[in-house]
Amino acid sequence: MSKTLRYGLLGCGMMGREHLRNLSLLPGALVTAILEPDDAMAEQALALAENADRVQNLKQLLKRDDVDALVITSPNYQHAEQLLYIMANSQLPILVEKPICTELADVEKLRNAAATYPAPIWVAMEYRYMPPIALFRKELNAGVVGSLKTLSVREHRFPFLPKVGDWNRFNRFTGGTLVEKCCHFFDLMRLLLQSEVVRVSASGAADVNHRDERYEGQQPDIIDNAFVLLDFANGQRAMLELCMFAEGSRYQEELCAVGDEAKLECFVPGPGRFWPEHLGEAPVPKIVISPRSPAGPVESLVPVDPELLEAGDHNGSTYYQHQGFYSAVTEGEIVDVGVEDGLRAVVIGMAAQRAILSGETVRLSDEGLSFS
Repeated sequence: MSKTLRYGLLGCGMMGREHLRNLSLLPGALVTAILEPDDAMAEQALALAENADRVQNLKQLLKRDDVDALVITSPNYQHAEQLLYIMANSQLPILVEKPICTELADVEKLRNAAATYPAPIWVAMEYRYMPPIALFRKELNAGVVGSLKTLSVREHRFPFLPKVGDWNRFNRFTGGTLVEKCCHFFDLMRLLLQSEVVRVSASGAADVNHRDERYEGQQPDIIDNAFVLLDFANGQRAMLELCMFAEGSRYQEELCAVGDEAKLECFVPGPGRFWPEHLGEAPVPKIVISPRSPAGPVESLVPVDPELLEAGDHNGSTYYQHQGFYSAVTEGEIVDVGVEDGLRAVVIGMAAQRAILSGETVRLSDEGLSFS
């Protein structure tokens, strides 16, 4: 019988409610408290977590005796402050949504605080756990491409969705598109290449989305497309191609790894709720192996559990990472994505944002996880 783990949730917007739906499917998970300042969001969350109470602030949440673990799904710019407060005032396990922070000044603060924190801290990086990408990684580790040389990730998707308070329209709240949206791709690249980024070059702009929007007289400054080139310490290279005005695409993410013996591709559709009904059933994820000799691609479909597809927009990955977090808390299993991983992915995104502004290559340093 599963041990009951009682959760408190910070933030119950779109992503928070996805976590609630997935926790409702996880044996042993029980949400007992939510912290959400917006009344409409709180009402929707409580409908999904019938056993939960609404609390008014973080201090009140930490005083409860019916919370065993915390899930942070608040707006990006609140993550670092909330994490630092929790680590200073509790010993509860934490699952925190990416990005772990939005300011370079918070990197060392979080790193130092986490070094002595006694409980697991898991940074939510959904793309690691999507079934097609998990299989892509398995094939890479099995050596299907031979000696891996290059890795590329293409994301062609819909624009940023509306958020309460419109916080995701501005760099000062999100950390910038390449932090907010893409730190999970940089995390994935580190995972697949098993090396650290040493140089980042990038070009990007705000060309299409949100141009006509104004919030308290201010125009959004987030970019909607970019190319990012990354050099790794082991000599391998990776590239990210992002376009956020390409929602008509059949697949939202396409990964391509090329080695000296074969090419391996992964195709991942976007959220099924956005797929046009007149086109019939939504696409199924797939991977394609294309050996050099004998030449000829081999395709394999990687279907995702329909119940998990209904529970969120990330191809079942939110559920699978909650499985891992639950096991880390209740059974002492390893934390797959720790604070160090979360910080490194964010710093790469920050470096890419800086490269766009400066037009110059940015070098990364392990000295305090900084860049120059």
